[in-house]
Amino acid sequence: MKIMKWLLFLNLFSIGIIAQNNKLEAEQSSKPFILGQVVSLKSKILNEDRKLNIYLPEGYNPNDSIKYPVIYLLDGSADEDFIHIVGLVHFYSFEWINQVPKSIIVGIATVDRKRDYTFPTSIQADKSKYPSAGHSEKFINFIEKELQPFINQTYHTNNFKTIIGQSLGGLLATEILIKKTLLFNNYIIISPSIWWDNASILAQNGLIFQNDFYQNINIYIGVGKEGLTPTEIPRVMEVDANLLSEKIQNAQHTNVTVHFDYLPDKNHATILHQAVSNAFEIQFKENQKK
Repeated sequence: MKIMKWLLFLNLFSIGIIAQNNKLEAEQSSKPFILGQVVSLKSKILNEDRKLNIYLPEGYNPNDSIKYPVIYLLDGSADEDFIHIVGLVHFYSFEWINQVPKSIIVGIATVDRKRDYTFPTSIQADKSKYPSAGHSEKFINFIEKELQPFINQTYHTNNFKTIIGQSLGGLLATEILIKKTLLFNNYIIISPSIWWDNASILAQNGLIFQNDFYQNINIYIGVGKEGLTPTEIPRVMEVDANLLSEKIQNAQHTNVTVHFDYLPDKNHATILHQAVSNAFEIQFKENQKK
């Protein structure tokens, strides 16, 4: 019996030693799993430092001559949409899938969505409720005059640029589409908050509505079953998104492609993944045709 106890002790002792050695080896061989890099950009326009989350595609080499398209992601913090969009792009850019070209992703971390993503409103209740709101013009200038030049100077980029925005981010992407159309080639607009300022953006006209507009632009507008908007005057999110799509389509430009995608099984919280996936599939095919 004593011999059996002694053998059991030695066995347990040996197992402990092996486990400790395995743990030590694992610690020595482990390394961080890096998804991207975090960059701080000092903005004179916004008078603040803005954090950027940057994803570089597999095989990216700063010493070679290959240039990549860039996807600009609003709400691009690590705890917002950056990780999710990187996953989709990484997956769809596999050679055996080839639905999206290998791309650089620039996630713009959020500071104040109401301030950065909305234009001035005439609705007094919203002015009181959101006192910092109404400075999207500054943020658009930041994107045009500071962010895009910085990305182009720092990384190997080509001229193909996509913007992804949801909710208030979708409102900002819509404002850029109307006021600064040529900043991007691809617009992925999801559940846009057209309701802001009682949907006054639907009455705005810009370059994309002019008869002589020449640029190739792909626009995806996705919306789920989202219902009434948070406004005093009743509006419906799906209806507003459809009105935006129809207005662009009515301009009848042969080089502007608009896809309206209604996803009735998704809501404001669950739509992003499926909508971006649909947009990638649709727009990549369209871009191959052009």
